[in-house]
Amino acid sequence: MAWLQLSIEVSKPDAERIAAFLEDAGALSVTLADAADEPQLEPGPGETPLWSLVKVSALFDAEPESEALVGRLVEQLAHEPRAGVTGPPLVERIEDQVWERVWLDTFKPTRFGRRLWVCPHGQDPDDPEAIAEAVVVALDPGLAFGTGHHPTTALCLEWLDGTPLAGKTVLDYGCGSGILAIAALRLGAARAIAVDHDPQALEATRDNALANGVAERLAIYGPDEVPDLKVDVTIANILAGPLIALAPRLVASLRPGGALAVSGVLVEQVDTVRAAYAERIALAPTRLREDWALIGGTRI
Repeated sequence: MAWLQLSIEVSKPDAERIAAFLEDAGALSVTLADAADEPQLEPGPGETPLWSLVKVSALFDAEPESEALVGRLVEQLAHEPRAGVTGPPLVERIEDQVWERVWLDTFKPTRFGRRLWVCPHGQDPDDPEAIAEAVVVALDPGLAFGTGHHPTTALCLEWLDGTPLAGKTVLDYGCGSGILAIAALRLGAARAIAVDHDPQALEATRDNALANGVAERLAIYGPDEVPDLKVDVTIANILAGPLIALAPRLVASLRPGGALAVSGVLVEQVDTVRAAYAERIALAPTRLREDWALIGGTRI
């Protein structure tokens, strides 16, 4: 079976309206994606974040009636002045394929630090010399953010690999797919607490923990459900604004001498985020990867 995909780039204010227009016209599915390589990390509660330039893609079955419909939609979108369209609509024919194979061709075993690997289920580290000491997190791409391929997640995974975790309790705030909490447990942490406001993220974290054999050592909460706790290690990969707002809460949950790492911070935001933690955290040098930063230190 084949499909027709109609894609169009629109400005943020018009994205949801154009998506609804295509759904009402009979699209089988409509997706919104980044049209300008603009990262979108953990949103705040109740937010529906979008990029400033959005690619709206609608899928139709490749029947003659659908081809005529798509042609009419292209005409309408190309001539509607309120559409916020930044380029001409594009129509592609998509042949049926094994979609699991598609992502397996691009999502490969990846090492973070010395021992830690993130691998698709059923795959091993591709460095034979590393297998003996490899610590593997098995993870497939899914609904929730976090496979290790974004620079901020990579920074966090590398930091975890280099942090003593044996017997420690770890807090992963803004857990997404649960990759950081699961990695900490696989690296020897005794217990982890994963927190996220998105129910899909909590479900993904639970499923991924079960698949990695660490579910019995992982507690999962929404932000308003977290009990009073003291942990040895806190890691949060969200955004600069929430990291600043959460600083008192994250620091208060950390035992004296405990380790902290926060990421999701752009290079130009580093000074502001460091200032929010400097009073009670002895800060280490900032780690950088591409345009992103990880800020770490020890609770005073």
